[in-house]
Amino acid sequence: MATVTDKHKAPAVDSLPINTELIAASTDAALRMELSTSTREDINTRTAAIVGQLNLLLGEELGADEDPEVRDLFRQAYSLLKLSERPTKESPAFSAFFFMRDVASLTRRLLWVYAEENGHAA
Repeated sequence: MATVTDKHKAPAVDSLPINTELIAASTDAALRMELSTSTREDINTRTAAIVGQLNLLLGEELGADEDPEVRDLFRQAYSLLKLSERPTKESPAFSAFFFMRDVASLTRRLLWVYAEENGHAA
């Protein structure tokens, strides 16, 4: 008989694998978007999701200490994610759109590194 005090042993969030299929689909969708048919709300929503995914990948051990190319991707990501580099509400829609594409492209490249390091398909 289970009681309220019985605890289910769930894996720690830090030990859960990254959903590579979700990130691949999200970045693909962003890169397929067209400025002429995208609303600012769509751009902002997609950007927020991809920024979150990029941050997940930046928290992984991807060999940046040993690989200068991976280290450069990390440098680019941190530079892109600075608040001062992000579009604001006052920024034109095209600025937000191209920021979203830059984040999606960089996220996709780090996803490939993650997949290679962890034996996943991206």
